[in-house]
Amino acid sequence: MLTLNSAVTFSKYPNRTSSTSSSRTPLHFSFHSFNPFHSYPFRFSSTPISQILSTIPKSTNFRLFSPIHELPFGFSPKRSKPTSPIPKAASEPPQQAHSDDQTQSSKPQSLKLAMVFGLWYFHNIVFNIYNKKVLNFFPFPWLLASFQLFIGSLWMLFLWSFKLQHCPKITKPFVVALLGPALFHTIGHISACVSFSKVAVSFTHVIKSSEPVFSVVFSSLLGDTYPLQVWLSVLPIVLGCSLAAITEVSFNVQGLWGALISNVGFVLRNIYSKRSLQSFKEVNGLNLYGWISILSLLYLFPVAVFVEGSQWVGGYYKAIEAALDNISPLTFSVGNTMKRVVVIVSTVLVFRNPVRPLNALGSGIAIIGTFLYSQVASSKGGDKDGGEKKS
Repeated sequence: MLTLNSAVTFSKYPNRTSSTSSSRTPLHFSFHSFNPFHSYPFRFSSTPISQILSTIPKSTNFRLFSPIHELPFGFSPKRSKPTSPIPKAASEPPQQAHSDDQTQSSKPQSLKLAMVFGLWYFHNIVFNIYNKKVLNFFPFPWLLASFQLFIGSLWMLFLWSFKLQHCPKITKPFVVALLGPALFHTIGHISACVSFSKVAVSFTHVIKSSEPVFSVVFSSLLGDTYPLQVWLSVLPIVLGCSLAAITEVSFNVQGLWGALISNVGFVLRNIYSKRSLQSFKEVNGLNLYGWISILSLLYLFPVAVFVEGSQWVGGYYKAIEAALDNISPLTFSVGNTMKRVVVIVSTVLVFRNPVRPLNALGSGIAIIGTFLYSQVASSKGGDKDGGEKKS
């Protein structure tokens, strides 16, 4: 007789004979397995409910009734959602993670680019302002252009000598390839300086803004083709430059032609640099510009001496006189006295003349006395001029 406490055996193959079923492993189901806490199946128990609940682990999801899941004894199959051990960043799609990395890396790059452009604009503004001031005071553009190339060449030699910039390997084919771009760079540089000396800086830059027109024209002559839209886009540039030239107050023909020739020189430099330096891509931009400056100096300086070299000495004295006219007598006396101190100290150090303490003291007293005399004389001269003006 089957009782509730007895284990009932159910065969997986009920329609087969015992000989056949004996070869198969039967499935055993015990009602005791439904109630691991008590011996009464189907929740019949004499134990109080408080004791039953106290024996159930806290982690067990136990309910008195489970009508929805239809499982006996209230055990619910609902489980807590497992926590993924994979970090959130790693579980994101690869494309989204890649885009986030690009966004984060682009921010420092954009800041660096903004700083570079800011410094470039700042130095260009300072260069143009002081370039014009020097040309107003010392109107020799050929000497100024040569001096600028000389300073640039010295700077590159300094960087190469102290290993601050890698010096490229110089070969004969490389120098030959640079001769053309350096020549056009020289033409563009000296023409711009001549234009700055003749007209306003703003007018020169307005004319130099027409460089894209020359680029399209010369590239077309050398075999490149451009669509109609490109040709139409340069028409406003031509119109604007023409209008600026007509209405310019400080218009000068030499200044206009200097700016136009500068455009031609720099455009041809860019075109021939791309054509002749394709096999020297290992040379970076700074080294390339350094060698172009050195070769341009060799091109320009002999021509500068021939064009205006005879005027440099006279222009120097005129510049000194103009500078002295713009300073007060007191400033001149102080400068003259300090000049003597510098000359005395320099000659003593170079020729190693023996100087005794009393000799040095006497020289110092004499220099101070000369300074006081120049100050008194300048003040009397000022008072005399003022009295004459009043009378």
